[in-house]
Amino acid sequence: MLTRARLQTFVIAMLGVLAFHMLELPLPFLFGPMFACLGAALAGIRMQGAGQISVAARTVLGVAVGASITPTILGQVPLMAFTLALVPIYVVLIGLVGVPFFQRICGFDRVTSYYAAMPGGFQDMVLFGQEAGGDPRALSLIHATRVLVIVSLAPLLLAGPFGVGLDHPIGAPARDLPVAEMAIMVVIALIGWKGGQRLGLFGAAILGPMILAAALSLTDILHHRPPAEAIMAAQFFIGMGIGMQFRGVTLHELRKDVAAGAAFAVILAVLATGFTLAAHRLGGAPILDAFLSFAPGGQAEMTVLAIVVGADLGFVVIHHLMRLVVVITGAPIVARLIWGKSA
Repeated sequence: MLTRARLQTFVIAMLGVLAFHMLELPLPFLFGPMFACLGAALAGIRMQGAGQISVAARTVLGVAVGASITPTILGQVPLMAFTLALVPIYVVLIGLVGVPFFQRICGFDRVTSYYAAMPGGFQDMVLFGQEAGGDPRALSLIHATRVLVIVSLAPLLLAGPFGVGLDHPIGAPARDLPVAEMAIMVVIALIGWKGGQRLGLFGAAILGPMILAAALSLTDILHHRPPAEAIMAAQFFIGMGIGMQFRGVTLHELRKDVAAGAAFAVILAVLATGFTLAAHRLGGAPILDAFLSFAPGGQAEMTVLAIVVGADLGFVVIHHLMRLVVVITGAPIVARLIWGKSA
């Protein structure tokens, strides 16, 4: 339903896109909505998300990733053994640094500190933390800030020290793609999303379509990514969603929750740099792919960045999936071992 608040949000996001285009700033369809909605949220402007449309936009990224998984990519998986083995070590180290940081320095309770430190999916960590007795509002703001800071810093680092352009073609326009393949993409996006939800698949909107698209790519049925227009739309809704997470934030929350999330994001950036260098120098991974694989942003956001800089999408996504699997399966188990069922 198109409410006044929702229409107002779309207008704010579109003005962000327009401003970034006019100023010739990078990634206008991602950063424009993100910073425009962030500013509106901090200004107290009433906004409303796009609901299921935003979730549906993520299916585009799932199809894009799946279509990029070819027999050649699968053949390279054994070569990723070393860098994939670094992921659990990376997650454990983040926890060892993050939990004391949030509990002893920032003053959060132990459960909130634990789930704030875990670099998993935003919604999953908030849900797990709430069920364990943590503060869901604090967790929401901390993880939203983590994603915001990492997504903002990553392109600056890519364009600066790495010298990577942010204008890599994200896909062919719709007019150049076979109509039959685009129809297949729509079908597998919907089936993968809803089917994944029924199966209880975490991140179903991305992983469900990705699995189906990969199957069709490997069987030589799907040969293209979704059109550029669809990927730009996905960027738009993802950027809008990140900015909107800060709706209703108070000055106290800015000083405590958001500040803690921002400081921890910087700590994560330092840890990610160390593992990036290890993956590059010891594991032989290209520096760009290694950087995006260990950047602790959201799965969807890192997928967008991998597309726009022309990184090896399969390599990057496989490492992020490994991180999410380790965190989502391991975090509740470790919490129970430490604190028992009450945690």
